[in-house]
Amino acid sequence: MPEGPLPPLAGLTVLEVGAYMAAPFATLQLADLGARVLKIESPDGGDQVRSVGPFVDGESSAFVRLNRNKESVALDLKSPEGNAAFRRLAAEADVLVENLRPGAMRRLGLGYESLRADNPRLIYASASGWGQDGPLADLPGLDIMAQARSGLMSVTGFPGGEPAKVGVPICDLTCALYVALAVTAALRERDRSGEGQFIDVCLLESGVSLAVWEAGMYFGDGTVREASGSAHQSTAPYQAVRSSDGYVTIGANTPNTWTAFCAALGLDALLDDERYADAYTRLQHRAELIAEIERVTALRSTESLVDTLNAAGVPCAPIAGYAEVFTDPGLRERDFFWDAPHPALGSVRQVGSPMRFSRTPVRRGNAGPPLGSTTEPA
Repeated sequence: MPEGPLPPLAGLTVLEVGAYMAAPFATLQLADLGARVLKIESPDGGDQVRSVGPFVDGESSAFVRLNRNKESVALDLKSPEGNAAFRRLAAEADVLVENLRPGAMRRLGLGYESLRADNPRLIYASASGWGQDGPLADLPGLDIMAQARSGLMSVTGFPGGEPAKVGVPICDLTCALYVALAVTAALRERDRSGEGQFIDVCLLESGVSLAVWEAGMYFGDGTVREASGSAHQSTAPYQAVRSSDGYVTIGANTPNTWTAFCAALGLDALLDDERYADAYTRLQHRAELIAEIERVTALRSTESLVDTLNAAGVPCAPIAGYAEVFTDPGLRERDFFWDAPHPALGSVRQVGSPMRFSRTPVRRGNAGPPLGSTTEPA
């Protein structure tokens, strides 16, 4: 690790018993923040993500990115020896994060109450599909099921279209971020009380928690929002509009940006149309409004529109594919992408952490480790 101030969570030890996304992504945040993360994996193949392609020289490209800054400990938790070894690690750890089925750790004799007896300071976080109790607790719960039950799929896509999920596993990822936030909060509380505690975070409630606008509508006047493509649910124009070579997103939803938008694109006549007098009336007449706007934008390229609107101070952006995102000059200038060493692959390009600290930067260490490379941790 480079010389200088240590990352915020340096000195803490975290055990991860995870698979796929929620627990591993949560502990990725803790590892980036400096915690020592011991990823506990089955000797028989390890985390299932290791078998997910594409592969580079036999290594899962996703795994070596999702599990950077971690160490791998291969233990069979069902064997007496592996179970005992895990208990020894847990007795000295600060945090345990797991996302097995509710009850699985308890059946192994590794539930919170059991481990707490040996380590009262342990913070034990469980991520699951539906929570540790309740009517759905025993059901399998993956991201798409949580997106379905949380309402997210009902507002994603276009009116009358087939069901669509968010393009990334948003419930998994949001659950993971809540786990990381809850763990850091519990660590702060432990500084005061000296005691650990149990944390229960699930994909379903994480997904429902994102319904800020939808809750405001439903609990306000009973309105149930439906899918509306890229359009905002409560203001206009705030969506993607057609250009001559694709689409451009616009956000001309305040008095100043609306006026600037119309002036920049020669749409001054819209300023005198009572249907578009304010954000609320523009929303009521959104279909007509977007048709008026696209009569102009469809004749101009995305690049031209972005340049014109940026110059006018109107929020806008092109829709980038990931090939453009991962080579974006602005992200490169901010040093967002970085290379992590791997014993077999050499340098592995990483998507950086969005957390930027003025004194204690996040850690940039190793790529996801080979299975069992730290089976006997120091």
